[in-house]
Formats: sequence, structure tokens, C-alpha cells
Amino acid sequence: MNPSGLFADDFKPQSYWWETAMPMQTAETDFPAETDVLIVGAGYTGLNAALQTARTGMTTLIIDAEALGWGCSTKNGGQVSTSIKPGYATLRRRYGEDIATAIMEEGQASLDYMRDLVRDEELDCDFRETGRFHGAHKPHLYATLEAECRSPHPVWKTDTFMVPKSEMASELGTDAYHGGIVYPHHSSIDVRKYHPALLAKVLAAGAVAKSHCRALSIERDGSGFSVLTSAGKVRAGKVILATNGYSGPLSSWHQRRIIPIGSYVIATEEIDSALIDRLFPTDRVLSDTRKLVYYYRLSPDRKRVVFGGRVSLAETDPKKSAVKLHKSMTALFPELADVKISHSWMGFVGYSFDTLAHVGEDRGLYHAMGYCGSGVGMASYLGMRMGVKAAGLEKTPSAFERISWTSRPLYYGKPWFLAPSVMVYRLRDRFGI
Repeated sequence: MNPSGLFADDFKPQSYWWETAMPMQTAETDFPAETDVLIVGAGYTGLNAALQTARTGMTTLIIDAEALGWGCSTKNGGQVSTSIKPGYATLRRRYGEDIATAIMEEGQASLDYMRDLVRDEELDCDFRETGRFHGAHKPHLYATLEAECRSPHPVWKTDTFMVPKSEMASELGTDAYHGGIVYPHHSSIDVRKYHPALLAKVLAAGAVAKSHCRALSIERDGSGFSVLTSAGKVRAGKVILATNGYSGPLSSWHQRRIIPIGSYVIATEEIDSALIDRLFPTDRVLSDTRKLVYYYRLSPDRKRVVFGGRVSLAETDPKKSAVKLHKSMTALFPELADVKISHSWMGFVGYSFDTLAHVGEDRGLYHAMGYCGSGVGMASYLGMRMGVKAAGLEKTPSAFERISWTSRPLYYGKPWFLAPSVMVYRLRDRFGI
């Protein structure tokens, strides 16, 4: 399809999830002069932290530079996993067996937390244990996945099973993969519903949330902080930074450690149900062995494909990236070549140089960020942990507090190395390295 005919007549350069749930705007909210805890960022991290602090009786103010949840919390793919990118062997080489095991346990805890949160809070967000199919995009990578499946994981009970190429039709209607592995406990949520449901719980707990209120500076003020915002100054006993890929210059220390990377997503127009059933016989979340990740799934109503990836050498606009994503999607599923794009959008995920999340505290200034593209469960879980810590109830440090968080020389928040890195990963993907 030529790019001029690629877009549906009602195409929108915005998140598909916003069709039924636009991020909330609360700019008219009264702005307190003082609060026990100020949370910067109203995404999954900030809201889960606020749920803890507000319920312990701490006055809690949440501010966001845009509408509440405007960032990746309403732009992600709705996939929930164990959220740890490095393998156990890599972590053991870096940190030793004790910390490696503890990090892996936190990954499992993040998935368990999401399931328990949705159940205990009765959040209407269509959380489902759909499982993940992870495809081998090169023949030799199937053997790598098979070896993983045969060897029991040292920490997780994965219950994984292999799907050989001869049985691919049971998982996906594509010849592009040489089989793959299924992680049956990975899950999905309806992105349209999770953030609004969580926000409602936070507000009911007594927290105050103010949108379009950018934090401009944070200064220590006696035993607390004086925070200048676009709506005025507020004094806070404690501050939680929950900004992840949108951290920016508010704290130069954190900016040097967070790499904002654009992640791009398209949603297709509605597709004939018979074709959907043939190409996507299950409701699993989907990914593959490429370094330049593809992540995709069906919309919760099984009418559209939501397809995401990192397809740009340099950050660009969603309409340009839509062309590349559509090409990648149809390389996997040629039968979708004539299906048009209804929505295209992007968000900034927060990476760290060690591809791990990080949490910590410096005399009342808390942070949780660096989810490396697996933030639905991990952001929720670590936000909760920082909220509990800020409330004075956390006695056992997170494994992510036990590892150092380093930067790199010459990095000050602008990822000048991103374009060459993408080129290297693209070359590695070509050969399956």
C-alpha cells in the first residue's frame, strides 16, 4: 500500500486508548501551600505510591506537567510480564547470587502485585492471564529458546512450553517465525481502563491531583523541600519522583541516569473477524527475539491489531513511524497489507544503562524509574514500594536499592548515542546475534 492510502479516513495521531478515556485534566484543583508528600508524575508509579501514602493518612499531592496519565501510562501496549531484561546468569556475574536472586524475585513480585491489586481493589481493567508468545525470528534462536525452556529457571516457576514451526497455526497465522516459546503467566490489561480506575481509588483515598502543573525546581528547605511549580510553590515533607522517561532537567542527577527512548505504536482499523481468528487464534500478548523489539496484541474487543516497536534511528513524529510499523506488521502478516491505520502515537520509555529499574531515597527525596519498556507491572509495583517507604512502613529494602545506578561519561540527558545504537541492533537482528 502506498503511504498516501495507508491511513484511515478518520485517522488520529494519538493513542488509540484515548478514544474512550482521555487523560484527566484537573488544572482547576486548589493548590495547597503544604503537603506531607509531593509526587511528581501521575502515571502508574505515582498513583501506586499515592495509594499507599494517602491511606496512611499522609496529605498527598500529585502533580503532572500534562493531563494525568498523559505519558506512557495511557500509551503503552497493555502487556504485563516479569519485567526483568537481563537473564539470571548475567545478573549473577554482575552482582553475585544473592542480589541476582533478589532482583528476579522482584520481577515475579511485580507480576503478582498487578494481579493482586486488580483483585483486591476491584479495578475494572480486564486484567487477564493470557500468556505471551515469543517468536524466534531466526532458526537458530528457536534452539536458544528451547534450551531455556528445558532448563528450570533458578527463581521463577515459568511453566513455559515450546511451539514448533509445524504447530505455529495454533498460536499465530504467520510463516515469519521459526516457532517460539509461550510464557503462560504473562498477562494483559485494557489500557483504557487501568489508569482511570487506579486514579479513582487514589482520589477516593484523599489524595489531591493537579494536572498541567509542571515541577520547575526542588530545593531542600529545613527538614523538607520547597518545590516551585508552574502553579506556585509548595512545601513538602517528602518528594517522590515518578517521571521515568519524562524526567527531564528537574533533577540533573536522575536526568544523567535515565535515557528517554521513543516507543511507537499503531492501531489498525477494524478487521474482519474471520481474518482475526485465523491470524490470532489466541488472545496472547506477543513479542519476538529481535533486539529492536516488536510488541503487539489484539485490542481487548478482538477487532484491531495494536502493534508497537522502536523503528526510528532518531526520534520522529508518529505519522512517519506509522509507515515503518505498518511495513513491519505486514512483513509478519502479509494478509494485513491492505488494512489501514486508524491511530499512531509515541511515548518515551525510560531506560537505564544497565537495563534495570532503580529505586532509592536521598534524605526524603525518593525515586522509582528506569523500567526499560516493561513498565506496566514494574512501575505499579515499585511505585507501591516507594509509597510504603515514604510512609515509613518499609523495613526491607528493595533489591533495586541494593545496586548502584551509574551514568556514562558525556551523557547529560540527550541520548546522542541512540541512532548508532539502533543501527547496531538492526544489524544484529539481521543475523540473529
